[in-house]
Amino acid sequence: MRDEHRWLRRLTVLGAGLLLLLLGATAPASAHAALRGTDPADGTVLKSAPREVTLAFTESVGLLTDSLRVYDPENHRVRTGEADHAAGRSDTVRVSLPAELGTGTYTVAWRVVSADSHPVSGALTFSVGKRSATATSVLPDRAENPATTSLYNIARYVAYLAVALLLGPAAFVAYCRPPRPAHLRTPVAAAWGTLFVSTIALFLLRAPYEEGTAPTTAFALSSLTRTASTRPGELLLTRLALLLLAGACALALRRWRRRIPRRAALATAAALSVALVLTWAASEHASAGLQVPLAITSATLHLLATAAWLGGLTALALTLRRASPDPAAPLVRAVTRFSRLAFASVTVLVATGVYQSWRGLGSWQALTDTTYGRLLLAKLAAVTLLLAAASRSRRWTTRLATRPAAREQARVPQPAGGPPLPPEPNPAPAPSPHHPHNLRRWVLTEMAVGTLVLVLTTLLTSTLPGRAAAEAAESAPAPAGIRAASVTTIPFDVGTPGGHGRVQITLDPGRVGTSSVQAVVYGPDGGLSAVPELRITFTLPAQRIGPLDTQVTDRGGYWAADAFSLPIPGTWTMKVTVRVSEVDQVTVSKAVRVVR
Repeated sequence: MRDEHRWLRRLTVLGAGLLLLLLGATAPASAHAALRGTDPADGTVLKSAPREVTLAFTESVGLLTDSLRVYDPENHRVRTGEADHAAGRSDTVRVSLPAELGTGTYTVAWRVVSADSHPVSGALTFSVGKRSATATSVLPDRAENPATTSLYNIARYVAYLAVALLLGPAAFVAYCRPPRPAHLRTPVAAAWGTLFVSTIALFLLRAPYEEGTAPTTAFALSSLTRTASTRPGELLLTRLALLLLAGACALALRRWRRRIPRRAALATAAALSVALVLTWAASEHASAGLQVPLAITSATLHLLATAAWLGGLTALALTLRRASPDPAAPLVRAVTRFSRLAFASVTVLVATGVYQSWRGLGSWQALTDTTYGRLLLAKLAAVTLLLAAASRSRRWTTRLATRPAAREQARVPQPAGGPPLPPEPNPAPAPSPHHPHNLRRWVLTEMAVGTLVLVLTTLLTSTLPGRAAAEAAESAPAPAGIRAASVTTIPFDVGTPGGHGRVQITLDPGRVGTSSVQAVVYGPDGGLSAVPELRITFTLPAQRIGPLDTQVTDRGGYWAADAFSLPIPGTWTMKVTVRVSEVDQVTVSKAVRVVR
C-alpha cells in the first residue's frame, strides 16, 4: 500500500508539473481570423485619397469600441466614421475617411474579435501622393496585455479540466453503477465549484482580454455590460445558469431519490450535460468556418467522450483505491462496464478527431508547416500512448472479470488422533497478479497521459487552424522589388548541456512593407541545428503595436515565411522563441531598426 501511495504521489506531481509548465510556457493565443486583404493594400501609394479603408478576414469578426484607428504622418488621430461591417459581409470591416487627406503616409491600427472568440490585432499603412516619414509618438493602441492573457488562458484550461472531472464521474456512476458511490460526491462537488469559479473569471476577464487592457478593468460596469451583450458572454452566462440548474437537480435527487424515476433523472442529466458542453462548442473553432452545424455536433461529441473517458478514469481510480484484494461482484461488474464505456468513448474520439483534423488542417502539408499541425501531431502521439495504456487496462479488466467468484478454502491437515498439530506460521501473502490495485496503477498512468491530451486539445483551440493560415498566405501580397536584406544574429541558451547556440534571421528587404523572413539555427559547434519549434514576433513598444507573428515554418534545415509585413518604421523588438526539446525553450530578443 505504501508503494501504491508513492506511485500516486509521483504521478500527481508529474502531471501537475507538466500542466504548470505548459501553462507558463504557452505563447499568446494565435489569432483565428487572419487578415485576407485590405483596400487600400498595405504599403501602396495612391494618387488620390481613398474614401474608406476596408479589411477582409478569413472568417467573420466582431467589432470592439474603436476597432479601427487611422493616424496621419504626424501620428495625430484622424477623425473617421464609426467602423462597421460591409453590407452583407460579416468578415469585412470598413471605416470611412474624411473627404480631404493630405500628402504622406497614414497608419491604420486595428483590433477585432474572431468568430471563435479570440481577438486579433495589427496595423497597415498607405500613402497619398508619396511616402513620408512617420513621427514616433505614442499611439493609444490596445496591445495584448500579458497578465490578462495569461489569467484568461489559465481559466480556460481549468474550465476544460473541471468539466471533464464533473461529467466523467457522473457518467461513471450512472452507467457503471459502482458499489457505494458516495465517495465520489466530494470530487464531483469540487469539480462543480471549480468550473463555476473559472466561468465567472472568464466572464470578468472577457472584456479586458478582447480590448487588450489590464485585469483591473474587469469590474468596470461598461465592460461587464458589453461582455453580457456579446455571444461569448452570453454563452458564459448560459454556462453559469446550467451549472446552477445542475446543482439544484443534484440536491433534489439526493433528497428525493426514491420519488424520482431513474429514467427521468438520467434523461435530465444527459440533457444538462449536452447543453453544458455546447457552451464550449459554440464559441471555439467549430463556430466558424465551413460546415458549422456538423462541426459543432462533432465538437460536442468529442468533448463529451473526453469527459466520459478522462473523468471516468478518475472515478474508477478512486473506486479501486477502496477495493479489497478479492473484489465483490458489483465492483467487477462496474469495472467491466467502464471498459465498454471507455471503448465507446475512444470510438467517438477517433471519428470526431479525424473530422476535426481534416476541417482544421485543410492539407497534409499543414501538418508540418503550421503550429496547429505540429500541435496536432503531438496530440496524436499522446493519444497513441493513451490507447496503449488503455489497452493494458482492458487486459487487467478482463483478468479481473474472469476471476472465480469464490476461492477454494485451504484444508488444514488433521491428525488421525490426538491433539491438533500446532499451526504453521503464515508466510507473507504474495501479491496477486490480478489484484485491483495493479489495475489502478495502469488507470493512474492513463489519467496522466489523458491530462496531457486534454492540455494539448486546449492549446489547439487557441491556435490558428492550418486551413486559415493557408488562406491568409495565399492572399498575402508578394514581396515588391529586391533591396538590401537585414541580417540579425541572436545568441540563445536554455541552460541545459548543449542547449545553446545562435539564430540568424534575415529580413528581405527588411524595410516597411512586405518582407520575406528566413531563420537558420546554429548549434554549440557552429553547425546547423534542427529544433522542433521556432517562433519570431515583432513588437513596436513606442507605438504599442504587436506582437506581430511572422509565422515562420520549418522548410527542412531552415525556417521561413514568404510574406510578413512591418507597417511603420521605428525600432522594433524582435523576440525569438527557440524550443530545443520537449520541455526546454527560451525566448530572446533584440532591437531591430526598420526604415522606410
